[in-house]
Amino acid sequence: MSEDSTGGEQPARTSTTNQIREAATQQVAQLDPHSNSTDGVLELLAVRPQQPVYAVPNGTGGWVDVSLTSFVDQVRGVAKGLIALGIEPGDRVAVMAPTSYSWAVADQAIWFAGAISVPIYETSSPHQVGALLKDAETKLALAGSAELHDRLRAAGAKLNGARPSVLPIGELRQLDDLAAAGEHISDEQLEAARSHATLDDVATLVYTSGTTGQPKGAQITHRNLAEGAANILPFAEQILGENESRTLLFLPLAHVLARAVQLICLHRGVQVAHSADTTTLLDDLASFRPTWLLAVPRVFEKVYAGAAAKARAEGKSKIFETARVTAIAYSQALQDAEAGIGPGPSMRLRARRAMFAKLVYSKLHARLGGSVRYMISGASTLNPEIAHFFTGIGVPVQEGYGLTESTAPITLNIPGATRIGTVGIPVPGSTVRIAEDGEVLLKGPVIFAGYHGNPDATAEAFDAEGFFRTGDLGALDDDGFLTLTGRKKDLIVTAGGKNVYPMPMEEVIRAHPLVAQVIVVGDNRPYVAALITLDADAVSDWCRTNGFRQLSLIDAAKHPKVRQEIGLSVEAANRRVSRAESIRKFELLDVELSEHSGHMTASMKLQRHRVLADFEGVINSVYST
Repeated sequence: MSEDSTGGEQPARTSTTNQIREAATQQVAQLDPHSNSTDGVLELLAVRPQQPVYAVPNGTGGWVDVSLTSFVDQVRGVAKGLIALGIEPGDRVAVMAPTSYSWAVADQAIWFAGAISVPIYETSSPHQVGALLKDAETKLALAGSAELHDRLRAAGAKLNGARPSVLPIGELRQLDDLAAAGEHISDEQLEAARSHATLDDVATLVYTSGTTGQPKGAQITHRNLAEGAANILPFAEQILGENESRTLLFLPLAHVLARAVQLICLHRGVQVAHSADTTTLLDDLASFRPTWLLAVPRVFEKVYAGAAAKARAEGKSKIFETARVTAIAYSQALQDAEAGIGPGPSMRLRARRAMFAKLVYSKLHARLGGSVRYMISGASTLNPEIAHFFTGIGVPVQEGYGLTESTAPITLNIPGATRIGTVGIPVPGSTVRIAEDGEVLLKGPVIFAGYHGNPDATAEAFDAEGFFRTGDLGALDDDGFLTLTGRKKDLIVTAGGKNVYPMPMEEVIRAHPLVAQVIVVGDNRPYVAALITLDADAVSDWCRTNGFRQLSLIDAAKHPKVRQEIGLSVEAANRRVSRAESIRKFELLDVELSEHSGHMTASMKLQRHRVLADFEGVINSVYST
């Protein structure tokens, strides 16, 4: 690594024919190959036993700190209970629960027992649950609620052969009951189980979201988790903060991103609270006051659109719009100065921003709890305008990139080395390479060990040099920042032979408050078109603001004023591409695309192939008129 003039780390890089093809950041931490993910917890315990590492609701709107000593004691008790139930090193234990403290205890307890955890999204259907239990050959399943307990039991009952036992863990007393079952297990037995796994043993089977096919079980090793954490901790230390740092996790812990971040926090001593109920999220933010947050782009889009809608409802649209433009301009000026291509914000711009900081931005800070210094965005790409907006109001969004197979974050923008519109530079130990066809290839200690029971898929996933084929398309700039341009399988080739990348246009359209999802189409068609769905909450706000009666999604999709609004966002997207790539027609769908409808994954990724199949008739009608 080399230091740039701002003090931020910059990646080493090589170039081929005047184009950057590879960027790498030197690994800063290598762990003992005989260690595993639990050792980092015990190392922190030895030096900071009373460090608050979790917080649980107190039942009256506040929180109770959980020290590292209390957490580890509870983990050890539950691990002994698992051993008493017959769990042995290498066994698979499923966890199906809301994002919660119980999830955190169960995850560590499974590793302390030497076993392998198998997270299952709480939104998974009985069929999906059964398929995962069967493929992973789980011996035990832990349920975070009575409803999930019944679903796991029903799914297990349909399996041929061995069926996993199901135990409840949703309440703290249920964790205590599990611990009580293992009181006869000695500390020596527990330590033998805990230390059984080494860095290259599988720690967890995380099933991919299946946007293009059946989910596959990614074998995430203790090295992927522990060495990944050890390398990202110094890299992202300004975001993570010091002893008083805390975050509120509300993403599903079945998602590898939230899970990896939770382990990173535990190894550093960052306090974590959990919020699984969207109806209480704002209250939880206000009471816990996190110093940084992790979210997916849809969350930022909703907050952004919600702020604009609230301003319209209060008759303050012009003030908000000016404040929005000011924040974006301020952020862009800061970035230009950091890149050495601009003088930074002018005195006039600084004064205008200072005024809006009191009038507008302070209210947004308050909605996030009032103490947030940074936010991390992952799982899919974020519209640069939204990132500039939050950065301009004083809450920088640090966008990163990763997949299940890379144990989540493998590139990240960090303070001092941030370029909005990119997903950052490689985290220490990682290499990003761009193949000749533009595919993003990855290598490093966070790359998974292969797909469970699927050697053919594993072989296909790596090239001859051991780089993981992501299926994503991207480019590296001169400083090693990665920009994603789309998915290989999503590339549209029109009947005229024009290659069109849908993602950049979809990002622009999805930034409109009324828009929920966008699918640009046109493969083997004479021109490019788009299917667009509406956000029900935003439609309701829009109706109130514009004096219309409340419209259903069916009526809104036909309303000429709504179509006119959406048309403006389509025009904005078209201004960024050539005429041959532009969207000539669009159709508003009168339904919601959701996980329940089968069109979104549990991690909120659009299952494009299913949308194209289910709405083939609509697409055909677009091109026949």
